[in-house]
Amino acid sequence: MSGQLSKITPGQAFTQEWGIGQVLPLKKDMSQLAQLGLVGYDQWQVSSNGGHYTVAGMPVAASLVPYYSVHAIGFQANYILPAKNVALFFKYYDEYSAKARPQGRTIVFGGSWTFRIPKAQPAKP
Repeated sequence: MSGQLSKITPGQAFTQEWGIGQVLPLKKDMSQLAQLGLVGYDQWQVSSNGGHYTVAGMPVAASLVPYYSVHAIGFQANYILPAKNVALFFKYYDEYSAKARPQGRTIVFGGSWTFRIPKAQPAKP
């Protein structure tokens, strides 16, 4: 029996992310910081899929497909330059449970640069 996907609208999902970590100064003047921690996420499908699959030439309602869920745990490392308003990050997640969907690993990396508008004024004595 071969199946074919057609006109599928995935159901909505609820996701929660969590983490706990510690900031470590890399320089005594706090100009460079590292943040290390444990992170995770949990996601559940909360509404039915829409549309239909075609199986052996017959349409089958996508709403009959079971809801999925996934749970992951991992670590995060941040490198922060407060004076430059720059933060870089790396996250790794291992999915330890997945129902009605593939189970895998996730790697995320990125950064941010914050504009200071208006510019911070030096402290007056």
